[in-house]
Amino acid sequence: MEFLIIVLGLLPGFAWLIFFLKEDIHPEPKKMIAKVFFVGAVFTFIALGFEAIFQDLTRSLNIKDTNFFSFFGLSAIEEVFKFLAAYLVVRKSRFFDEPVDAMIYMIVAALGFATIENLAVMFNVVSGGGGFGVINIMILRFVGATLLHALAAGIVGFYWAHKKVLKGLVIATILHTIFNCLILIFSEIIIYPSVFLIIISFFVFYDFEKLKKIR
Repeated sequence: MEFLIIVLGLLPGFAWLIFFLKEDIHPEPKKMIAKVFFVGAVFTFIALGFEAIFQDLTRSLNIKDTNFFSFFGLSAIEEVFKFLAAYLVVRKSRFFDEPVDAMIYMIVAALGFATIENLAVMFNVVSGGGGFGVINIMILRFVGATLLHALAAGIVGFYWAHKKVLKGLVIATILHTIFNCLILIFSEIIIYPSVFLIIISFFVFYDFEKLKKIR
């Protein structure tokens, strides 16, 4: 059972990784991709620490975890640490030589980040006695949170390529927050969050095409 949980936890991240890497017309070295993915995964634990501190603060102020401010703060923490994971690895790399690379490496870091989240969710579900629902949950993670992480990171990458990282982080955080709010409001109706991600994806792939034209 544990082996199945690990496989299901890894599958969404690697599936989207293969998908998005096809957007790179000059593929990055596999070692760099692996390194950024791994650092993105490691930074998940650091982000969790900051999220715990943030939640302790908001709860001490009687702010509910489902409050918009709480969602925004948690989203901001995750977007910042995904960026740092990519930035610290590639900022001085000779392979970071095209504008589109910023989007590629950001998405790779985000998928490493999301993969740890997926594994944690899977093991929490099983430990809570919901082992029979893990496949359904992972499908939802695949088309939901995992894709959201990748798309938000792609937006940050686009603005990073234009030297406007802060703007990218703000936009990504807002979109991340809206998605979380949609999940909360329409917990039984996944069509709304899904349509929201589809709309974002159009912009992200349009951004890819714009950066591919820059040398």
